[in-house]
Amino acid sequence: MTILHRDSLKRGGFAGLKETRLIHDKKVGGDDSTWNGLGQFIFLADARYLPYGETRMHPHHEVDVITVMLEGNLQHEGSLEHGQSLSGYQVQAQRAGAEGFEHNEINPDATGNRILQLWALPETLGEPAAYKLYEPKENELTRIYGGSKLQAETFDSHTLIDIGLLKQGKHIELEGEFLAYISQGEGLLNGELVKDGDLIRGEKMDLTVTSERLHISLVRQQIN
Repeated sequence: MTILHRDSLKRGGFAGLKETRLIHDKKVGGDDSTWNGLGQFIFLADARYLPYGETRMHPHHEVDVITVMLEGNLQHEGSLEHGQSLSGYQVQAQRAGAEGFEHNEINPDATGNRILQLWALPETLGEPAAYKLYEPKENELTRIYGGSKLQAETFDSHTLIDIGLLKQGKHIELEGEFLAYISQGEGLLNGELVKDGDLIRGEKMDLTVTSERLHISLVRQQIN
């Protein structure tokens, strides 16, 4: 098991937000300063918007863009679900497909906010653009990306992404290669303390939450 600490990395950003990129896969232009992803998962940034900050309208094609709300609020503008807002721990997923989409994400408040931005490459090119919104369940893992083409709850992929807002004492055991990012709280993962800002890569997960709450983003590959 290896751990990459967010605060050991350079902080950058653009427009109205500052971000730390922990995953920027080399197949989409990353370098040795960040980690490669897992499967189709190719990008992870921990970002904070400035007061009233925004990304400005910009396009995407043939990429799935996932926004996880951690603190504050976000106002979504664009060609998909224009006017949608995010708060709490809500998650939006946008599939660009061949037609693509444009969007602008805006902090509507006079205080900063915090999001996670995750990107995955679709396994099938040419899909129609689409939008999904999720409200993660309390104290369990909620699937927000990946799965069979036979279901419609999530965008299909063999790369699976789950979000968990877990309570103290919650215990999770999983087999297989994983990437996990802790964005709130602390826990013991395979016997080692992990906390907000830690990105973990491992082959097997044994996690117990030790703080009042722990927020985790978990990436795995579907085992057929």
